[in-house]
Amino acid sequence: MIQSKIHEIRGYRVMLDFDLAEIYEIPTKVLKQAVKRNIRRFPSDFMFELTSKEFTNLRSQFVTSSWGGVRYLPFAFTELGATMLSTVLKSEVAIDASILVVRAFVAVRQFALNPPINEVKELQKEVRELKQYIEEVFTDQNDINEDTRMQLELVNQSLAELQVKNRALNKPRNPIGFKI
Repeated sequence: MIQSKIHEIRGYRVMLDFDLAEIYEIPTKVLKQAVKRNIRRFPSDFMFELTSKEFTNLRSQFVTSSWGGVRYLPFAFTELGATMLSTVLKSEVAIDASILVVRAFVAVRQFALNPPINEVKELQKEVRELKQYIEEVFTDQNDINEDTRMQLELVNQSLAELQVKNRALNKPRNPIGFKI
C-alpha cells in the first residue's frame, strides 16, 4: 500500500505530505507545521514543495482522486526526508510508520535495480531466435535443393548426349557384299 504512494518527481522518488500524514495518522496541517518549525532538518534533497504544474500533472495521472481541494501545494519528501519526519513527529505511531516508509522506499529501490523477469519478453525473444533458426534451415534446404536440381540437370544432359551417340551408333548400316 505504501509503495503505491511513492511517485517519481524531479528525478527523486518521493511521498507527498498528505500520504505521509495519513500513514502517520495525523492531519496534514500538523505535519506541515512540524516541518516548518524544523525546516533546517529538511534540505532540498530531503523535501521540496511541488509547483502547481507538477501537482496538476501528478493529479492527472489518476483517473479518480480523493485528494479533494488543496489550498497549499504539497511537500514532496524523499526517502531521507520521510525518515527525518520520525525525528520531528515524536510518537509511537510515527516511529512505526517511519519504519514502514523506509522499507517501502527500499523495496521500490530493489525493484528498480532488479526488475522481475518479464516472461512475455523472454518468450518473444525465444520465438525470434526460433524464427531466425528456421529461416536459416530453410535457406540451407533451398541451397541443397538448388544443388540437387543442378546435378539432375547435368545427369539428364549427359543421358541426352549418350542417347544421341547411341542413335548414331545404332544407325542401319549399308550392307557389305553382293546381292544374290
